[in-house]
Amino acid sequence: MGESRRVVAGGFTIFAAIMMIVLGAFEAFQGLAAVLKQDYYVVTADYVYKFNVATWGWIHLILGIVVILAGMALVGGALWARMVGVVLAALVALANFLWLPYYPIWSVIIIATCVVVIWALIAHGRELAE
Repeated sequence: MGESRRVVAGGFTIFAAIMMIVLGAFEAFQGLAAVLKQDYYVVTADYVYKFNVATWGWIHLILGIVVILAGMALVGGALWARMVGVVLAALVALANFLWLPYYPIWSVIIIATCVVVIWALIAHGRELAE
């Protein structure tokens, strides 16, 4: 029983790591698009968290690169990457919540993916430590 739980936990961790790499790439490309073509994204005038689109682009680009690196470390088995992955996924979800008026459907997809990554990293961490 213990060995099968360990295998499942390892599978969810690899899933989360690969999703982090994909999520980071999406986030980086979204940021790059905002930096390179600022008029691509349009937002209403009364949005509370309105920054320059290039500022949001840099936020997404940097977050994306860091998430990719943490995902690669998680694939390599680094225990610290689990904790960092949870924090980064939460930050990406928050950034995309604030980004909702710029690109709503895509932001919701990214937020949902972040929730799945957080679940996969937290739900099965104890089995790997045993």
